Amino acid sequence: MNSGIIYLVGTSGHPNFGDEFIAAAWLRHLAVARPDADVWLDSPQPGMAQLLFEGLHPRLRVTNTLWRLVHENAELPAEVAAKNIRDRVTGLGTPAYDLGILKMREAESLHLIGGGYVNETWPHHAGLVVGMRAVGELTGARLFATGQGLMPALSPAFEETPLFGGFSYARARDEPSAATYGLDLGLDDAFLGAEAEVARADAAPGLYVCIQNDMVDPGRFESAVELARAEVERAISEGIDAYYVEAIPGFDRTAYERLADLIPEERFVPFLHVWTHGLPLSDQQTWVTSRFHLHLLAAAAGARGIAVGMKKGYYDVKHESVTALGSGWPLALDGDSPAMPTQAGPMAANLPALLARKRSEAESLYPAAPGEPARPASNTAKLFNLAWSGVPRRSRG
Repeated sequence: MNSGIIYLVGTSGHPNFGDEFIAAAWLRHLAVARPDADVWLDSPQPGMAQLLFEGLHPRLRVTNTLWRLVHENAELPAEVAAKNIRDRVTGLGTPAYDLGILKMREAESLHLIGGGYVNETWPHHAGLVVGMRAVGELTGARLFATGQGLMPALSPAFEETPLFGGFSYARARDEPSAATYGLDLGLDDAFLGAEAEVARADAAPGLYVCIQNDMVDPGRFESAVELARAEVERAISEGIDAYYVEAIPGFDRTAYERLADLIPEERFVPFLHVWTHGLPLSDQQTWVTSRFHLHLLAAAAGARGIAVGMKKGYYDVKHESVTALGSGWPLALDGDSPAMPTQAGPMAANLPALLARKRSEAESLYPAAPGEPARPASNTAKLFNLAWSGVPRRSRG
């Protein structure tokens, strides 16, 4: 086991703002805590992930070894898929996988970074945990899981019990996930990068909208757009500019086209702009969004808003984890049309304590290497901004 290799597993490279933000936050943390370590990110879309995260850690490598194993076995019965994955990791036997698996075996740790991708929506993703456990049993590598959203729960056919058995550390980000799997409740991994994202934000006051068109219950998209339209019309009547933010290219554009008669194209903020310039955040905003991480980060910045639940048992659990932390945002389900809050919730005021909890977790998993002095937590935002210092700001007229 090589003490210099850190192996991250995440669903990066779609691109999807939330998943990319989480991976970037861990890479930036490791660039400070473990700059001399080889960091491997196992991602379903390694080509795009390489572009998104270029320069965030000086020794980053990107692969898709474990994800290929999982996808190759996705259509098989769960017990057959699990056996195939374990056998491949431990037995080798094909040049299509051996080099990647041998690299995995060199890791000092394997870390399933946060997100809501190991659950009954994608039951075959449990194979990621199976593969990680097989490596740990073979080499003694430590296994971590942080910020996990595990709802809707896997059916018994798709899980090894306990799901995170053999892991050195595992935390869920929401109460239902923690209760179902007997895990301690932690925080979403986005909190690791929240301070820096809020610090680099440069947004005009106004109403910001993002409504997705993927993974929605029947009829939910139409009612969500109607809710957004009503809030945009109200803002315009009060002389407030409305903007539209894209978190996933394409899937978030459909709702904008329904609202383009109210929101001009110059106030459409595409994913590429969000990624290179930062999410537009301000405590002078209001939001209507179905995207979980936009809710989390906007509330962290002190914005008011309405969270829109698009799929029961999945997105409502996500949003409720943020309201439980004090976002103050009502959750619109079905045909609900809650009123925009008049005051921000306490989450922004409590943000320093939340950030300290997440930093403590990260530092416990990845203590500074011997001889590498730990940098003060207050420098985190400065280091984050440094990575984007060459990117010009967009003028907000």
